[in-house]
Amino acid sequence: MNTLKNFDFKNKIALVRVDFNVPLDDKSNITDTTRIDLGVKTIRYIIKNGGKCVVMSHLGRPRGLGFEKKFSLVHILKYFSKIFNQEIPLVKDFFNKEFNIENYLHDSNIVLLENLRFYSEEKENDKYFSKNLASMGDIYVNNAFGTCHRKHSSTYGIIKYINKYCIGDLVEEEIKNIEKVLYDNKKPFTAILGGSKVSDKINVIKRLIDLVDNIIIGGAMANTFLKANGVCVGKSLFEEDKLDIALQLQENARKKNVKIHLPVDFICAKSLYDNVTEVFDVKSIPSNYSCYDIGNKTVILFEKIILKSKKIIWNGPMGVFEIDKFSAGTFNICDMVASSTHKGTFSLVGGGDSVASVKINNKEKNISFISTGGGALLEYIANGSLPSLELIKS
Repeated sequence: MNTLKNFDFKNKIALVRVDFNVPLDDKSNITDTTRIDLGVKTIRYIIKNGGKCVVMSHLGRPRGLGFEKKFSLVHILKYFSKIFNQEIPLVKDFFNKEFNIENYLHDSNIVLLENLRFYSEEKENDKYFSKNLASMGDIYVNNAFGTCHRKHSSTYGIIKYINKYCIGDLVEEEIKNIEKVLYDNKKPFTAILGGSKVSDKINVIKRLIDLVDNIIIGGAMANTFLKANGVCVGKSLFEEDKLDIALQLQENARKKNVKIHLPVDFICAKSLYDNVTEVFDVKSIPSNYSCYDIGNKTVILFEKIILKSKKIIWNGPMGVFEIDKFSAGTFNICDMVASSTHKGTFSLVGGGDSVASVKINNKEKNISFISTGGGALLEYIANGSLPSLELIKS
């Protein structure tokens, strides 16, 4: 794929798709600036080399019916402008025949388009919306790894209507590090998967079975595997229609000599907000209890595997870590991955909850690479590429 260095940006307008989908508090203040901080290096490069930037992003999940105040990029504009020490215009109405981006670029070398997803055409990959975006510039730069799995106008359709396109530095770094964790020859290689649904990670597990030595499974998705193995998981969440698939995945792993490690005990309660918690081995979970976090025996079991690993990929929490009494399992995994990394292991962490755990525990500097992608990371692992990247590659 072409990168920034393949083009001369002097006197050119670059259309830069970024992922500035940052978290906001109830007063619309940014609570984590990481995605913006990582996304500006490409913009700086283009400006330094004589180009101008039309920056495009989405924020949150607007309905696609027009302007919604709480999802406006005005909430990030102050911070974005501060980074470049200049007032950056926010362009609000850019999908009409009379619009001319040059009117905004006379006095500024950077402009920010309002939330793309205020227009339903963005998610619909509408060709007219794609053409409209493409008409604003000379070179398209995809620097939004977290949305590369979406066939949207700004990530996919636009490439068909512009002659020059490439990936930005952030996407380049993502690909390099994902390829490193997947295909470097270091062994043992351990994948740690959590979260609620097996269905979200079926293709990922299938792919990882061909690559890894160990797959650690926690979170509610572990319940589906245990249930498939005949274990009573009480009232715990599991996927009834995925029991056969869970059995098949375990059988495939056995054939490839890959070990799937499941929890051996859980921290349980009668309901999520019950103050009384109990620890039960997997074979003795009462029918009126639910599993909300892995227990200490499981932590010890997983620790032995993680600390012996030379490569680790982690996506998904071990329990309902947002609630303090069910956070220990996920936080322990975080500490283990950081400790293993300190000893020379290459670690890659991706997915909102896993990354949040790393940040809560101030372990960012103890992880080899933190991916900005959740769904994009999983799809890249499963398929070896992503839709928008395939177009750029071609």
